Amino acid sequence: MSDSLPWLLIDDDAAFLQVLQRSLARHGIEATGATSHTEALQALEGQRFARCVLDLNLAGESGLKLLPDLLAKQADLDVLVLTGYGSIATAVEAMRRGAVNYLCKPVTVNQLIAGFDSLELSPDLRSEPPSVEEMEWEHIQRVLNEQAGNVSATARALNMHRRTLQRKLQKHSRWR
Repeated sequence: MSDSLPWLLIDDDAAFLQVLQRSLARHGIEATGATSHTEALQALEGQRFARCVLDLNLAGESGLKLLPDLLAKQADLDVLVLTGYGSIATAVEAMRRGAVNYLCKPVTVNQLIAGFDSLELSPDLRSEPPSVEEMEWEHIQRVLNEQAGNVSATARALNMHRRTLQRKLQKHSRWR
C-alpha cells in the first residue's frame, strides 16, 4: 500500500471531519471526508485510499455494517474503527469484520496514526477482573450489536424497559 495514497475519513460529524482533515494535513496526510454510508462508497468508486478511519456510530447506523462494504470495494484498505462508545464486544466484532484496530475517542492525531501500526486494542485488556458495571455494559453492547443497533429490539432481548436501556446508554456515554 503506497504511503502517497490519501486516507478516507468517515464520520457523521462534519465539523469533526474538517478538524481531523486539517490535523492530518499538518502531518503531510491528505484525507477525504464522507459523512454517510453512501458518500463513503461513492468516494471508493473513483479513488483508492491507503487507510480509512470509520466512526462506529454513523447518524444512528452502525459503522460495522459499512465495514464489509468498504473492504468489498477495496480489499487492501486498512480500516481503523473510532468510537466514543467503546466496548470489548464491538472491538471484537470490528476486528472480525476486517478492521485493523479499534480506538476510543478522544484520540490525538499521533495516536490515530500510531493506531494503524499498533496491534493493541483499546479499551485496555487488563489482568484484574472487570466490575459488575463494566460486565453489564459489555453485555448490553454485545446484545445491541446482535440487534444491529436497534435499541427497542435490544431492550426486548434483555428483558428491560426501553427507557431504562436508553438511560444506561446515555449515562455511559457521559463517562467516555
